[in-house]
Amino acid sequence: MQGLLLLDKPEGVTSYGAVARIKRISGEKRVGHTGTLDPLATGVLPVLLGRATALSSYLLEADKSYSATMKFGVETDTCDGTGKVLSSQAASVTRPQAEALLARFCGEQEQIPPMFSALKQNGVPLYRLARDGKQAEIPSRRITVYALRLQSLSPDGTEITFSARVSKGTYIRSLCRDMGRFLGCGATLTALRRTATSGFSVEQCVSLSQLTPENLAAHLLSAEQAVQNLPAVTVTEKQGMRFCHGGQLALDRLKLPQTAEGMLFRIRCGEEFLGIGRVDLSRDELAVRCVIKEN
Repeated sequence: MQGLLLLDKPEGVTSYGAVARIKRISGEKRVGHTGTLDPLATGVLPVLLGRATALSSYLLEADKSYSATMKFGVETDTCDGTGKVLSSQAASVTRPQAEALLARFCGEQEQIPPMFSALKQNGVPLYRLARDGKQAEIPSRRITVYALRLQSLSPDGTEITFSARVSKGTYIRSLCRDMGRFLGCGATLTALRRTATSGFSVEQCVSLSQLTPENLAAHLLSAEQAVQNLPAVTVTEKQGMRFCHGGQLALDRLKLPQTAEGMLFRIRCGEEFLGIGRVDLSRDELAVRCVIKEN
């Protein structure tokens, strides 16, 4: 079984747990997700099966969109509602204050990921160190917040729900933490839903509870759809055989609309998707990045 499954991950399930469930349902050992969602979070979790797992890195690079709810006056060690409360005070905002706050945090910025995260230090996940009461120096990372828009404000002004479109590697939990510290009252994430990633929306997803061994195949998209944003090049049958066996393709024998160093292409033979090639101008060839077609 091979392809792309767009899963609407439920709350309370880890991304790893969702993948394990798909493995049991499909009977396929090669299954992987493309961007971790915390147990608290719900929404779009692209899952790749079979040889399509080789495409995971291309989806990880994508921007992501969320709907998030943030509570003011509370800061926790996990930066969300599941953690230990570190500080608490009465705090509320007006609609103009909330809109100004969101505008303040748009754009490029440095962000420090939360200690309770799957990032690793010396091969050990940070959340394991945190559970053992250990601290680690976490370097900041450059992120971009493309848009933050207020969706709703609670009657008492203690919570807001907002939409966010952000670059890869952005933690919405950290964003809430930083906004709360900017106000001086603290804030924490209480709900999160990923609404889109890699060109796919939550409306296209299937819930985990709906999947069975009998209907899983009906929900699978082709592996090629996982990289539909990449330009395609059609090769001959002979070139296709060479590519599938790890052979590079000469650029002067391909009809490419344009080329640039490192540019990626979907390789197709007829109606069949073979894999991904990368332009290497120094060698004047299209190098093999990954092969999806079974030899």
